[in-house]
Amino acid sequence: MKKFFGGRFIENEILRKEGIYHPIKLEYYTIINKENYKNNKLRYGLEIVKTEYYPNSINVERREVEGITNDENTIKSILNILKENRVTPVAIKDVIQEIFTKNLQIAKN
Repeated sequence: MKKFFGGRFIENEILRKEGIYHPIKLEYYTIINKENYKNNKLRYGLEIVKTEYYPNSINVERREVEGITNDENTIKSILNILKENRVTPVAIKDVIQEIFTKNLQIAKN
């Protein structure tokens, strides 16, 4: 099961500094592993969807990372970090690894 967590457009001034002149939207989702749902042992993962709005087309890129944690508050905290830092699908695995490797504080909601 997939549940929308939040989204944001990347600000124009940030895009322009990178030489990008089209809007980009990022969406963040919680993924709940259905296989363990019957055993009351849920595993939470996430998905990031990046949508680029070109003048004549739309490009969508997405990446999922499943089974990150058993704790819903932890996945919400991770998603909040990703959203606030505008993490894109291409960087998701490296950023999650860094969060856990460096033992960054994941605040409980």
